[in-house]
Amino acid sequence: MQEWANQLCENRQFGSKMTDSKYFTTTKKGEIFELKAELNSDKKEKKKEAVKKVIASMTVGKDVSALFPDVVNCMQTDNLELKKLVYLYLMNYAKSQPDMAIMAVNTFVKDCEDPNPLIRALAVRTMGCIRVDKITEYLCEPLRKCLKDEDPYVRKTAAVCVAKLHDINAQLVEDQGFLDTLKDLISDSNPMVVANAVAALSEIAESHPNSNLLDLNPQTINKLLTALNECTEWGQIFILDCLANYTPRDDRESQSICERVTPRLSHANSAVVLSAVKVLMKFMEMLPKDLDYYGTLLKKLAPPLVTLLSAEPELQYVALRNINLIVQRRPEILKHEMKVFFVKYNDPIYVKLEKLDIMIRLASQANIAQVLAELKEYATEVDVDFVRKAVRAIGRCAIKVEQSAERCVSTLLDLIQTKVNYVVQEAIVVIKDIFRKYPNKYESVIATLCENLDSLDEPEARAAMIWIVGEYAERIDNADELLESFLEGFHDESTQVQLQLLTAIVKLFLKKPTETQELVQQVLSLATQDSDNPDLRDRGYIYWRLLSTDPVAAKEVVLAEKPLISEETDLIEPTLLEELICHIGTLASVYHKPPSAFVEGSRGVQHKRLAGSSGSGESVESPDTGSAAGVSEAPPAVIPSQGDLLGDLLNLDLTPTTTGPPPPASTGMQMGAMDLLGGGLDSLMGDESEPPPIPLRTDTPQSPQLPHQSPSPPDYSPTELGGDLGGSPAMGAPFGAPPATMPASFNAPVSGGLDDLFDLAGGVGMPMGAYNPPKTLWLPAMKAKGLEISGTFVRRAGVIQMEMTLNNKAMSVMSDFAIQFNRNSFGLAPAGPLQILTPLSPNQSIEAALPLSTVGPVMKMEPLNNLQLTFPSVTNEKTAG
Repeated sequence: MQEWANQLCENRQFGSKMTDSKYFTTTKKGEIFELKAELNSDKKEKKKEAVKKVIASMTVGKDVSALFPDVVNCMQTDNLELKKLVYLYLMNYAKSQPDMAIMAVNTFVKDCEDPNPLIRALAVRTMGCIRVDKITEYLCEPLRKCLKDEDPYVRKTAAVCVAKLHDINAQLVEDQGFLDTLKDLISDSNPMVVANAVAALSEIAESHPNSNLLDLNPQTINKLLTALNECTEWGQIFILDCLANYTPRDDRESQSICERVTPRLSHANSAVVLSAVKVLMKFMEMLPKDLDYYGTLLKKLAPPLVTLLSAEPELQYVALRNINLIVQRRPEILKHEMKVFFVKYNDPIYVKLEKLDIMIRLASQANIAQVLAELKEYATEVDVDFVRKAVRAIGRCAIKVEQSAERCVSTLLDLIQTKVNYVVQEAIVVIKDIFRKYPNKYESVIATLCENLDSLDEPEARAAMIWIVGEYAERIDNADELLESFLEGFHDESTQVQLQLLTAIVKLFLKKPTETQELVQQVLSLATQDSDNPDLRDRGYIYWRLLSTDPVAAKEVVLAEKPLISEETDLIEPTLLEELICHIGTLASVYHKPPSAFVEGSRGVQHKRLAGSSGSGESVESPDTGSAAGVSEAPPAVIPSQGDLLGDLLNLDLTPTTTGPPPPASTGMQMGAMDLLGGGLDSLMGDESEPPPIPLRTDTPQSPQLPHQSPSPPDYSPTELGGDLGGSPAMGAPFGAPPATMPASFNAPVSGGLDDLFDLAGGVGMPMGAYNPPKTLWLPAMKAKGLEISGTFVRRAGVIQMEMTLNNKAMSVMSDFAIQFNRNSFGLAPAGPLQILTPLSPNQSIEAALPLSTVGPVMKMEPLNNLQLTFPSVTNEKTAG
């Protein structure tokens, strides 16, 4: 519509003083009646002026649908400009006036046989845009004639019309044989007809992935490659995208296709370049790496990608996101082009960050000195976010290129000496990762890190420093003092810091048990008794019970050798990367997500794979094939993305586990507890003899436990704990064994599936009976002419119900109540009528329950739990709702 509006605003003749902008400035009343009279005028010029006024009004949002029959009567004209305007009006209003639109059918049929090919094409284009079921069957014959028209412009327009008609009525298109005609157009002599036929078939195939419409074979591929050199840039994109779906028979055919596609790399349109790169990246998988042409192709791919980085920042970003994928798959393509990814001072932040990421991916022993010098320069910039990323990049380089680790650590120490707060904090976070990668190698820098302890105020940096102190506590003389300084403000710290502090102090205790007894008691007490964070409480209880039952095992668990971290952690999972490579040049390559993750209604989207990646026997599954296709073939181990976790949770087996007899109910928990610092200390100091068990208290009754609350360890006396613990009353319950008897709720039978996960079965820690939220005021009397409604949602006998209290605060009787649910996020709808049989007298209230179903129409609401109801009632013949 914008195109037509622009045409109206242009001068019709060179040197004309009158412009079409005047049509957009009229605001007088009674305009519709004047236009109606002008449209029925006998003068052609006056009629054209009237149609222009109608289109101008339509463009600015005025409703001129009342003029539909008058505008349709103007279709009978030889003036091409007037006909275009009338067709534009038809496309806009045909859906709202379907009965009137049938009036235009005869004109369409007539225009499809007009001697002027422009009019024939205009007619068939408009036919495809009129989405009215009533008239589609009348348009089949004109469309069939246009598909076989002698003029290629008409044929290419008709090809696109088939795709539009298929979207309206797929069965009609198949019955009329239009799909076969469309396939025949791939062999057309005109390259633009071929391109549009490919585009139409591809669009239809996307909505019907199992239809196999694009039956690609060597003969068809040859025709497409021939047309590739002669059609427009968008036609080339359609053909290249189609070629990317083809799997060559052997490496010779793959090489042949690559040779014919390679010239597209020098095209001026970046979309054509990326589509060509996509085809080449896929077909390279079929080429042997020792082939001379393989090396030549790698060299040819680099210049066009580099050229894309000289465009506007927005295009640069799209190119960089695609290059990021290409570099992860084939870093050798751009390994000599590091300098083009160096950041410029005037680059937007989103371009800077993407370049930084690619620099790290291309970093190698050959160019690491150059990269580190550049990153050190970036760390002195004024943009805080960019500086943080640059410092992290130095750490990633150290982890990726082992030979450069010492140089990277030295660079980080130089940055710490700058005393710039956010630089220091990022450097400490990075050095923690370097310690994980190269343990016992760079501990000499710990003293420098500890000097900056007081300046740390960000949770991640504080947590990293605490981890370093806990990990190397035996080498830091005052480690207990450092950790105790963090403990002073324990409740004010973030959860990340609290968890790290808890673990670090337990590590310190296991390494220096005689010096840190009170410190470990204090942190465990804070974590288990004074904290309401479930993660912190759980970890605290795990450590408490580990230390109280088997200190040697605790030492093996807490101080176990940790796996080395790898630079590969930020790489895209290989299976997803293969799919994204097949979507280069699309939104999927910018988001780095498969189309199914962000395209609504994309259930039929096929997951694409690279051609050569199936060498191990993989085959592309059809979308309707479930994951349980067979038991003989184990699915590949794939790390789920964050968006898939909810789907995995919902796929849990909800049926109770019935294999084997139920476990016998126990009345107590035998933990074999030992004195932590009595006999347990001997074990830590090297004495492997088995200490005597601590006598458990049975004379003190257990305090009742709240649902979902872990049991607190009982208050043991120092004598019972071996006499060495020295617990202070101010510290709460001293360190000791877990309770001898578990609460009654912990002996509940265990069921399987999701019920256990959410305690829906009334299992562990769940009181009998479900929680029903109290009623809240939904509709105040002031807004509903005296009718006040309060309500809540409950589940009774597995059925969702809406329970309401209706209160009549008006001065008249209310009756004939009804309720209507608007579309909502959960598909909630009444399962039956609202049963309120007696009239509601003034100052009287009545209870009502309405069963609900979840099969109603669904529409995402903002916020998600928003629910809109319409509640009419009759009050002395007046409506209140």
